[in-house]
Amino acid sequence: MAEGRCDPAAKASDFFTDAPPNCDPAQSDRLGLFVNQRLSGVAELSFGFPERNDAYLGLMLLGPWAQGAGHGKAFLAHVETLARRRHAARLFLAVLDVNFRGRAFWEREGFTDAGLSRHDPRTGHTTHRLGKTL
Repeated sequence: MAEGRCDPAAKASDFFTDAPPNCDPAQSDRLGLFVNQRLSGVAELSFGFPERNDAYLGLMLLGPWAQGAGHGKAFLAHVETLARRRHAARLFLAVLDVNFRGRAFWEREGFTDAGLSRHDPRTGHTTHRLGKTL
């Protein structure tokens, strides 16, 4: 959605190799959420962005069948536990302006606007950085 297009094979490959600037992809956590033995969500957690003692949630997606049942809240709690274990002081993420439901979820979970937004004229989307003190 953020890029305005999707090549599923490339996105699947990128999930295992992408990381924010100055982060080592090998030091990132790639997580799967299983509900009734079905892969129902994925998350990518990197360390050292935007600052050295921060963590960055580059992706957290749940399948439609897993939404609205508390799985997202539980998955995020696990992500936050992993970030705390790695001594991250804050957790950041980005949310698109058109993702009202997603932004409402993040705000319910204690994330606030971090004061950084970026507009992409190619897609017309604005991405907002949200953060939470751990």
